[in-house]
This record gives sequence, structure tokens and C-alpha cells, in this order.
Amino acid sequence: MIFEMGAKIDGDDFETSKNDKKVAKKKTSNEKIPKNQHQLVFTYEKRKGKPVTLVGIFQIDEKEKKEVLKLLKKKLACGGAIKDEWIELQGDVKEKIITVLENEGWKFRNK
Repeated sequence: MIFEMGAKIDGDDFETSKNDKKVAKKKTSNEKIPKNQHQLVFTYEKRKGKPVTLVGIFQIDEKEKKEVLKLLKKKLACGGAIKDEWIELQGDVKEKIITVLENEGWKFRNK
């Protein structure tokens, strides 16, 4: 009776389909869409008792996201940040965001 410890690693038969799915997801989410074809969505949260408005999902270049964030922060006089495809703005500023971005040519799913 032979007792062996560990796994046998014979050949190249390793399951890598999980990793391939993750890579494929990232590729599809990086597709760029013109701003007049976006359908932006709003969410509202309270974090530590303070209101935060999330606008997204932006499927544009990082440079363009930063320009949109800069425009919104300047027009609305509030702080904000970029998290993934979402722009986070301090305060409950949904109506103001709609007016500013509609003037810039963006479209929204729900108002």
C-alpha cells in the first residue's frame, strides 16, 4: 500500500474557463458609446447620514469621465468622485444633474 501526499499535476488539463469569463466580461464593459446613446440611471444613497447621488453607467474613456465630473462639480458646486463606471456626487442633486447633462447632449433612462 502506497500513500502519496499532494496533487498529481500530469499534463496540461487545467480548467481555466472561469478566468476566461472574467476577461470576456471586462472586454464587453469597455465598449465606448457616444453620449447621445447613453441611458444614464440615478441612484440615491445615504452614507454615514449624508446624501450621495450616483449617476451612471458611463461607458466612455476615463479622460471624458473626468471632464464630465469636472463640469458637474463646477456647475453644481459640490464634491464628487469616479468609481468604476459611476460618478458619485455629494448631496441630493438629481434634478440639477439632469438639467446640466441634458444641455450637454446626454440622455436618461428614468427621470
